[in-house]
Amino acid sequence: MLKPRQMSRLFIAASKDQMEPVIQELYRHGVFHIEEFTDQAKEEYEGFRIGMPLAGASEVSSDLLTIRSLTAAYMVKADDEDPGTRRRTSEIRSLIERDLPVIEKETEGLTTMRSRFETEGKDLEQKIAALKPFAEIPVDLELLRGYESLAVFAGPIAHDVTLEIPHEHFYSPSKAGNFIVIIVPVEYRSQVEKVLGDAMFQQVQVPGETGPASVAISSYQLQIISVTEQIAANTAKLEENRKKYAGFLLACDELLTTDVSKAEAPLRFATTDQSFVAEGWVPVDEVAGLTEAINRVTKEKCYITEIPVDLEHDVVPMEYDNPSFSRPAQLIMDTYSRPRYTEIDPTLIIAFVFPLFFGLILGDVGYGLVLLVLSLVLRRYIKRGDGAQLVNLLTIFAISTIIFGILFSEFLGFKLPWEPLIFSRHMNIGTTHGEGAAIPGLLVMSIWIGILYITLGRLLGIINHARMDHGGHRMKAVLANVGWILLMWGLLSMIWSAFPIPFMPDLTVLPPIIAGLNIAALTGAVMLVLGILFIARDNPTEIVEIPSIISHILSFARLVAVGLSSVAIAMVVNLIAIGMIIEPQLQNFTPVSIIIILVGVLVFIVGHIGNGVLGLIGGGLQSLRLQYVEFFTKFYKGGGIKYNPFGMIRRFTED
Repeated sequence: MLKPRQMSRLFIAASKDQMEPVIQELYRHGVFHIEEFTDQAKEEYEGFRIGMPLAGASEVSSDLLTIRSLTAAYMVKADDEDPGTRRRTSEIRSLIERDLPVIEKETEGLTTMRSRFETEGKDLEQKIAALKPFAEIPVDLELLRGYESLAVFAGPIAHDVTLEIPHEHFYSPSKAGNFIVIIVPVEYRSQVEKVLGDAMFQQVQVPGETGPASVAISSYQLQIISVTEQIAANTAKLEENRKKYAGFLLACDELLTTDVSKAEAPLRFATTDQSFVAEGWVPVDEVAGLTEAINRVTKEKCYITEIPVDLEHDVVPMEYDNPSFSRPAQLIMDTYSRPRYTEIDPTLIIAFVFPLFFGLILGDVGYGLVLLVLSLVLRRYIKRGDGAQLVNLLTIFAISTIIFGILFSEFLGFKLPWEPLIFSRHMNIGTTHGEGAAIPGLLVMSIWIGILYITLGRLLGIINHARMDHGGHRMKAVLANVGWILLMWGLLSMIWSAFPIPFMPDLTVLPPIIAGLNIAALTGAVMLVLGILFIARDNPTEIVEIPSIISHILSFARLVAVGLSSVAIAMVVNLIAIGMIIEPQLQNFTPVSIIIILVGVLVFIVGHIGNGVLGLIGGGLQSLRLQYVEFFTKFYKGGGIKYNPFGMIRRFTED
């Protein structure tokens, strides 16, 4: 907790004939984070070069590309499939040789046929679109083209026109757009073009069909029905094959991905003509087991040793080491930036505080129950990856919202049968009596939360600088963080000594000591001066940031402001839906009242759904902002490298 999983740096060297068994064992254990070798490596690797892939790598890569194209064609996803019984790798390899070409050929035929049908359908739709404007023209299409002595004008137009020359005229008004066809002797072309241009005419080509356009449209529509049926049959066959081959394809993908990873591992090693060297990171508690396994498969023909870790220069991969209940908060950390190996991992703190802030903001039993039900439903469909972690976070948020709803005595804006156990957030909306919300107390609570949380951030900053910085800057950075704490608490002591703070001991009654100042004011002044000196000693320009400490503390007032806005919206929804729509109908009930009551119920449901969505977004974003902006900036650096061990957790295959 608060520390990453401890890592050791492992050095492995052996002759090239031991490379393949070493790779197999490293992959099987899945704990070795390979540190990639580059030609510009350290001097001790002079004469080494990047290794070449193992034999057969290109063939395996080709088979993997085929499998990936098949899984894409069938839209098969590993997260959507139940692994069921794992398949043995020997069985999969034999099936790849025997069945893969057959599946590939069948799938290629089906996908090619589907593409042909879809193209044919689009062509038919384009032909119908070109014919539709002519559907109301009572002339066969072949009579509207192919003349040398006549000019044919056909196309959409803003309005009908009148011509004082010999012509044939067909006009079809429509909401979709007016359409006109005019046939005139060629010598009148320019005159007609001018009249049509004034009417915003746009020339279109006459389709190369025969007979009436409506007949051709009907024929093409029948063809589209046939093509649609063929596409449906093709889709059904693809779906049938997807169900039939999904498990096999995913097993093949997993197996071949494993083979490719192993075959290409030498590209990350340092090699000579006779030997190879691999460096990487292994969790401390896994070193003994991995070393023993490699010595066993190589018959102790491999040299393995731990290299001392230089925390100042080595880039150590970072793996979280947190209790299971706090792991959903790791998603919040990774979204911002993974911690460095040498700094404090605040995941456990975030796991407690983030839901606490969310619950303080939303704090309603009704909304909490809705979020809980939603998370339980989503849990059935989202079981892996970041999506599953988000669902876990939603569950935690729901529980926190319910707990604070009980403390605030709130249920969808209504007051529960008991008095609030902390501060009341109920406002005098829709009533002229009642105590109303305890806004001063809520504000004081939020400010104290801000003071304590920022202080915690500065304390963590002291620890991080002591761990991560080197030389003379370490002490300056540590004292600067001490200075910010002294500055904040010194300012607070001076204010506290002059003005009573609600819910806190009254320090204004302390007797004055010097110049009318009591012990609290004097102590605060000393702390204030020391704080400014410590901050200036590290970086004098930071002095201009001193006023920001007030804004950072007051920023925590959003815990109250956003929460009160949610309560106000809920109470307004209740007032409109129940007080203004439903209750008057119950007092003077008529048959029409049923409809009006249903409208009131609809307003109630839609209003609370909207408010719940706003509460979820607002509670999440504001809580996130307080972590990222007000807390992390006090101590957190981030930029850690993710621990990515060589290997795979297999779901569909086994040896």
